Amino acid sequence: MNNRIVVSSLAILLSLEAGGGAQSAPAPAKHTPYYVNTQMLHIADLIPAPPSDNDPQTRAELAEVHRIETSRTPAQAAAAKADDEEEDIFVFRTVMGPSFTAAKLPLIAELSTHVKGDQSFLGGELKTLFQRPRPYQSDKTLHPVCKLTEVHNSYPSGHSLSGYMLALTLAELVPEKRDAILARADEYAHNRLVCGVHYRADTEASRRIAYVAFGNMLANPKFQTDLAAAREELRLASGNTH
Repeated sequence: MNNRIVVSSLAILLSLEAGGGAQSAPAPAKHTPYYVNTQMLHIADLIPAPPSDNDPQTRAELAEVHRIETSRTPAQAAAAKADDEEEDIFVFRTVMGPSFTAAKLPLIAELSTHVKGDQSFLGGELKTLFQRPRPYQSDKTLHPVCKLTEVHNSYPSGHSLSGYMLALTLAELVPEKRDAILARADEYAHNRLVCGVHYRADTEASRRIAYVAFGNMLANPKFQTDLAAAREELRLASGNTH
């Protein structure tokens, strides 16, 4: 597909609410952006179309998924399945500690919901545009261990996009833990390959989108206000009153 056509098509898509899914599957729930300003975010300029099934890059990525499947341990599969089930900011409790929960931090939970919603909007539009088949849809010899879909929506990875956008959000709240938070986001994205449901290009596209989308969000006064409230909530919950 001509790149100019791809860009033009996505520009139109991003000006609308999230559209229907690919193929004959039921249409996904619609999402509207909360923090992201889609009038300013020209995301189609920042990611290429995914490689085709016959592209050497896809063959190399598929071989990587096979290698990961062959070498994954039961513990790695269990961790990937756990990450598949949880798509919110509290996956970073491994960095923040066991008290980092939605029950104890309702403002951070609400912030997480809004960021996840922005991911669903952006990721959903891109998935619908590109319609890249999942690895297991193209290669029936794979044995994925996480939830499956019949829809061709591999690119970009929604979980990975959530992980990176939420990681960048959390790093704004606790900058001293930024490196550990981003390392956890990398692990979270890699687990999509461990699951056997994504290619590496899917997760790398998600990381690229996340950084640009987050920069766009930082310019939103509403996001800054919610960050400040979440930062204060976290400070009080930690017992730091200074």
